[in-house]
Amino acid sequence: MGLTESDAATAIRQALERGALAAVSLLGRTDGFLGNPKVRIPLPDYLEDAASLLRKFGQSRRVDELVTSMNRAAEQAVPEGKAVLVQTAKAVTVDDAIQIVRGSETSVTDYFAAKTRQPLGAKFLPIVKSATEKVALADKYNAVAERASRFGLLKPEDADLQRYVTGKTLDGLYLMIGEEERKIRRDPVATGSAILRKVFGS
Repeated sequence: MGLTESDAATAIRQALERGALAAVSLLGRTDGFLGNPKVRIPLPDYLEDAASLLRKFGQSRRVDELVTSMNRAAEQAVPEGKAVLVQTAKAVTVDDAIQIVRGSETSVTDYFAAKTRQPLGAKFLPIVKSATEKVALADKYNAVAERASRFGLLKPEDADLQRYVTGKTLDGLYLMIGEEERKIRRDPVATGSAILRKVFGS
C-alpha cells in the first residue's frame, strides 16, 4: 500500500516527538552540556584571551566556575522546553509534514528550530539568569562585554552572558534533535515503529 499524506503527518509528528524527548533527556541532566564536547558551552571567543590572562594569574578556578555555571544553567533550562517541543510536534499539519519528508536529512530539526526558537528562548532566559547570577563573575563578564560591544569587538547579543548562554543552549538542543533525526532516517527499522519504517524506509 502506498504512502498517504496522513502517514507522512503521523510519522513526522512521531519523529519530532521522539527526537525532542531524546535530546531533552540527554541534555537536561548533570553534565548533559558540560560533559559533551559537541554542545559544551565555551566562553565567547572574545573572552578567551582574558581567560588565558586570568589563568596565568592563578585565577583558573574563577574561569572554570563561570564555564561550569554556564553549562549547568543550560542543563537546568532544557527540561523546561519539553512541553513546548511536544506541543509543536503534535501540531504539525499535513502540508508541513509533506515538506519535511521531502526535505533534507535535518528538515525535521529545521522545522522545530523555526517554530520553537523564540518561545523556548523566552522560557530559558529566566532560568539561565537565575543559575548564572549565583556566580559573581557573570556580572563582571557583562560589564566587560558591554564595553567591548560599544567598541564593536563583540556582537551585542553576546554582550550579555545570559543571552549568550540561552542562544548556545538552543543551538545544543537543535544539534541533538538533529542527531536523533538522522538516526531515524538512517535506520527507521531500529525505532520499532511501523509508521516511521513505512515513511522513512520508503
